[in-house]
Amino acid sequence: MSAAPLHGHHHDAQPIPRTQDGVAVALPPAQRMEFYREMGEATDEEIGGVLRRWWLRAELYRDPEGDRIHAALQAGTAPGTPASEVLRRRGDR
Repeated sequence: MSAAPLHGHHHDAQPIPRTQDGVAVALPPAQRMEFYREMGEATDEEIGGVLRRWWLRAELYRDPEGDRIHAALQAGTAPGTPASEVLRRRGDR
C-alpha cells in the first residue's frame, strides 16, 4: 500500500494556502468558528502549530478518502508509525 500525497496533490485542486485566511475558507462552516477560536487563543509559540493542524484538517476534509482516513486514524488502524512513537524514538538518541 502506498501513502497518499500529503499536500493536496492527490486531486486537481490547488493546495490550500498555509495562511489563516486560506485555511478558514477551506474549512466547512461548522469548523471555521472553532478554528478562529483556537487561533485567537494561541500564544505566539503555539500559533504555528494551530495553523498547521487546521491546515491538515482542511486538506483532509476535501480529500475524497478523508472520512475513511480519519476513521482509520481514530481507530488506530491507519498504516504507518504514530507520531508519538517517532518522537519517543527520537528522544532515545
